[in-house]
Amino acid sequence: MSPMSPMPDPNSPPRPPERPLSSDAAPDLTVSLASAASNDEDEVAKLPRPVTRLASPRERGLITVDRGNQYAPMRAEELEALPAGQQKPVLIALAVAIAVTLVGLVFNLGWLGIVGSLVALLLSVQVVWEDLYAAFREMLSARQQVLAIALVGLSVGLVGLVRFSPLGTWMSAWAAQLDWDAVGALGEVFGAIGQILIAVIAVYVAWRQYVISKDLTIQQNLITQQQTIDSYFQGISELVLDSEGLLEDWPQERAIAAGRTAAILSSVDAGGKAKVIRFLSRSRLLTPLKRDRLLGRAILDGAGGYEEDRTFGVRVIDLGVMLAGANLAGTDLRWTDLSDANLIRANLSDCDLVKANFSRTILCEASLAGADLQSTRFFYGSAKTATPRSRTHPPDYATGAYTGAVIEDADFTNATRMSEELRWYCCAWGGEKTRATIPGGCEGIPNLLDASR
Repeated sequence: MSPMSPMPDPNSPPRPPERPLSSDAAPDLTVSLASAASNDEDEVAKLPRPVTRLASPRERGLITVDRGNQYAPMRAEELEALPAGQQKPVLIALAVAIAVTLVGLVFNLGWLGIVGSLVALLLSVQVVWEDLYAAFREMLSARQQVLAIALVGLSVGLVGLVRFSPLGTWMSAWAAQLDWDAVGALGEVFGAIGQILIAVIAVYVAWRQYVISKDLTIQQNLITQQQTIDSYFQGISELVLDSEGLLEDWPQERAIAAGRTAAILSSVDAGGKAKVIRFLSRSRLLTPLKRDRLLGRAILDGAGGYEEDRTFGVRVIDLGVMLAGANLAGTDLRWTDLSDANLIRANLSDCDLVKANFSRTILCEASLAGADLQSTRFFYGSAKTATPRSRTHPPDYATGAYTGAVIEDADFTNATRMSEELRWYCCAWGGEKTRATIPGGCEGIPNLLDASR
């Protein structure tokens, strides 16, 4: 059944006509008090009739403004754009007050000038007060407004307390008894002290600026050094690898790689040197690799790497004397391959040398004080049969003969986790100066270095 309107009751009194909505009234300006619909005619008849009215000007955000002889609704933000005619009374009164004040000033009429000045002041304050207050609220938060007023009240309260209490009388009497010449001399003393303090503060500020500038310079140098090292890593990788990622190091490429390495090691600090050494060691560029006897290419070991050949192998990069006298103190050199390198007078104190390889390395007068020597290799074979490297005899990696490091006059003071075999080798082939620095002493271990001479 389609919805039907209820039939009007003929006996009911006539209803007053509802106020029609204007054609320009917006839908959102109406307020619906009740609305319902039903398919059942009886239920529709029982429901209250919906009544629709216009929203009041206040509900629509409107206010009533006098426009001549007619009152019309107007939004609050439109008040700022009122016609100039409604502002004329205030402007005329202000202009008259200004004119009266000027007349009083010109003709030296005090009473007239005072009256005009007061009227002009009151009218001007009335005009600018809202803008000043709005600017005050915009510049300061609610808390800052309260704080500003409280500070003014504190100042006024202190002045009033001093002025109207016995404290003000006492302060006046005390000030009258002062010797102002002495006060002036004391002021000069305090002025001199203030100048000295200003000079001290200036020196402190200059020193802090120097410290900050120095720290920034150090940080910038570290960033530049890291960028240089990254470029070196990239350049070496592109130099010794072919397009398929296999090692391809022709003699000239090995020479260029060695030159780049020598340049980078001489231009970076201890931490930078350690990064380069770790990169080259883990990349097996410092390890002697087995080569074929025709083209000199590295031979794969069948396990995903290249076969090592300590006796006849060729390194991609031979460190040689690049690290002679180098400062590597306090760096991380774990699992690095420094075999056959010349580290004479190098500073390796407090280094982490776990699993490092120093076989056939020249460590004469080197400092290993405080270094961690756990599982560090100084020779191959047994400590009883191992001997330092020789210029005339080839190394025997089975027995250890001529595979050991040259450690004469090396310093092992406070070296940690040194194995018994390594201690025996260092005592036997280190000489008297080295034996005096071995942790645990060398009692019962012969001095083979002096005996071999």
